[in-house]
Amino acid sequence: MPHLVLLPLVALTLAACAVGPNYKAPAAPQAVTYARQDPVAVSQLVPEADAQFWRELDDPVLHSLVENALHANHDIRIALSRYEQASALSRERRQDYYPTLGASGEISTQRASAAQAPDASRSDRDNDLHSAGLSVIWELDFFGRVRRSVESQRAETEASAADLAGVQVAMVAELTDAYFRLRGLQVQLQVARDNEINQADTLRLTEVLFENGRGTSFDADRARTQLALTRSRIPPLEAEAAVAAHRIAVLTGRTPAAMAEVLDHPAALPELPAQINAGAPGDLLRRRPDVAAAERRLAAATARIGVAMADLFPRFTLGGLIGTQALGFGSLFERDSETRMISLGVGGSFLDVGRVRSRIAAANSATAENLAVYERTVLRAMEETENALVRLSRAQTENAMLVQATEASRRAAKTARLQFEGGAIHVLDVLEAERSRLESEDLLAQSATRRATALVAVYKTLAGGWSHALPGPQGEAVAQRHKSGDRPELDELGEMSGYNAATLKRPLY
Repeated sequence: MPHLVLLPLVALTLAACAVGPNYKAPAAPQAVTYARQDPVAVSQLVPEADAQFWRELDDPVLHSLVENALHANHDIRIALSRYEQASALSRERRQDYYPTLGASGEISTQRASAAQAPDASRSDRDNDLHSAGLSVIWELDFFGRVRRSVESQRAETEASAADLAGVQVAMVAELTDAYFRLRGLQVQLQVARDNEINQADTLRLTEVLFENGRGTSFDADRARTQLALTRSRIPPLEAEAAVAAHRIAVLTGRTPAAMAEVLDHPAALPELPAQINAGAPGDLLRRRPDVAAAERRLAAATARIGVAMADLFPRFTLGGLIGTQALGFGSLFERDSETRMISLGVGGSFLDVGRVRSRIAAANSATAENLAVYERTVLRAMEETENALVRLSRAQTENAMLVQATEASRRAAKTARLQFEGGAIHVLDVLEAERSRLESEDLLAQSATRRATALVAVYKTLAGGWSHALPGPQGEAVAQRHKSGDRPELDELGEMSGYNAATLKRPLY
């Protein structure tokens, strides 16, 4: 008995011991700057890219769309439910640190046969039995199986939190990208319709000149052809604009046609910041949710090696029972009806060494796989960021050149029309000038859209401040520790009290 009482103290003494490797985060590339960082697009003098970048664009419609999507987007709700599942499993796993309590009770009646009690009457052969008890069983975690299991589930929960932030980043980027494309298409539509009006006027003037003998049917047909080609641009642009509007509606959790009344009103692209701060590649790797999720899953896989290795050793359990047992209910709680038991159990699969070592080998291979996934995720994150920065830089250069070309084409078209009306040039010169104007204005609208979507891609790859996506003050705590390189504890990730997949009361950003 005294030895059994000392076992919990021994377990606490050995609590610092746990078989299996202790996790250490792998080293990541620490480049000072990006390979093709262009000072025109990227500067250290402006604020760092923020997860809430859409607020900087001063577009009330976009702001409202993003806020609605953060409440109702189904991908976010799915990711939130997965995080809540992982968090609940982690809470359950932590209960393995403590004894498991149980309660039991039984009322039974039994009649012995006449062969068992030949001299007893029928009623004397009836026996009632009443019992009640409380039991406890506690695994003495001498070799760290429980601790490694809790460590693994905690890391999985942290990975789910990073997944949730990643879904938020991706959803906001997709929504903003679709919104910019919609506005760009509306600009292209306006360009086409304005040119349609100008070219219709040119056609009428050409027809009048032809009727008065100052032109030819060839001139009229050329003008008619150019007008028809311009009009042919409009239906596909309208279709693409409708598709973009439908996508925006679905991203905000609504039916495709639900946002038509709001989005069908044309508007210009919002003013974009001239520069952003991409930070250093090392900062990028600390704030990318996909990198954080891959690193946490590597930590979870490493902990599972310890879980598997613990099976090489026996599992010790301390059990206890206190209860009462009596033949009659009235005497169930009388003196001398009590029962008790204390036990030490030894079990596990430690004798089945072959199977245990196979599980250890599988856990080691899973960890190697997760390490490769982490390294791949790091490289892809850097590749995506490098690509996005290059595209943004080139899009800005292209846009600046097309602004100049468009201004020149507009002046040329205006001059050509005035000279044509004065009889100084041929109608073909006017048509060519208008064609050049349409082409340059259309290209400028497309370039402006590409510049805007390239900026969205940069913000998406940078995923600035993603830890703030977690609700409440816990998110701030995680952000501070994440910047310092410390790993956040499970409690700091926030239990999202008051949140569930069905009712999101406020944006997660």
